[in-house]
Amino acid sequence: MPPPPAPLEEAAPARKGWLDKLKAGLKKTGSSIATVFTGTQIDDALYEDLETALLMADTGVKATEHLLADLKRRVKEQKTTDPAKVKGLLADAITDLLAPLQKALVIGEHKPTVIMVAGVNGAGKTTSIGKLTRHLANEGATVLLAAADTFRAAAREQLAVWADRNTVEIITQQGGDPAAVSFDAVTAGRARGRDVVLVDTAGRLPTQLHLMEELRKIRRVVQKADATAPHEVLLVIDGNTGQNALMQVKAFDDALTLTGLVITKLDGTAKGGVLCAIAREKPVPVYFIGVGEKLEDLETFNAREFAQALLN
Repeated sequence: MPPPPAPLEEAAPARKGWLDKLKAGLKKTGSSIATVFTGTQIDDALYEDLETALLMADTGVKATEHLLADLKRRVKEQKTTDPAKVKGLLADAITDLLAPLQKALVIGEHKPTVIMVAGVNGAGKTTSIGKLTRHLANEGATVLLAAADTFRAAAREQLAVWADRNTVEIITQQGGDPAAVSFDAVTAGRARGRDVVLVDTAGRLPTQLHLMEELRKIRRVVQKADATAPHEVLLVIDGNTGQNALMQVKAFDDALTLTGLVITKLDGTAKGGVLCAIAREKPVPVYFIGVGEKLEDLETFNAREFAQALLN
């Protein structure tokens, strides 16, 4: 289990600014849950209202049942009678539920570390790759991008813009085969001594079987370039899509065996509870969460921060 995070008031200024953004982003989700605790007594009506609020926030039936049972146990143990204190206990319950998702992305065990990034169109995949490139560069890693989303012409141009902004190299082929582009990128990454090769893969819907087959093909071909690769298989999901996001995690994990998630567009969503649903039903680690369009609007996931921002 990860070490407990530093108290929030001691957080570095940059992290403090991020927390403010996260709180603002989750306001729609949090306010509907927080209003449950404005009454004067803890009774069945409070728990019923809380159950409704959690389900409306796309927490899912399993996670909602788990949280309610855990919360009732905490209230009983601590003999709490103040609804405002119950809110704090719910934050603890959510933190414990989300804690297994908190995991750091490790770079350096392999050179290059090959990261394959998947996600349906519109989830913010290519933008997230741009932000991830910046994050890795800030940590001192050299990055090579592979534009393997060759079906969507705009994806190649979009990735090239991010490569330019981050001053990193990009491997691309007009109308090329996605697996071939990925193979070339891994080979080039190794030859040029890059720390990370980020592969942007095609992003049609997971219900389109040929997409999953193509992603599996990219994975196989990448292994021909480096038998240990890919070292990470990340899925980018749109936090606004709620239960649909959970379905995507299940579908892509079945096809590719995911190692981590990047959850985007948590700014202004009313469905922030979906992380709880993922934790309960498909606990794939959440490496990063995003709350905005800027390069710096992607941060590492912290269970306690998220729970507190959700209920603030």
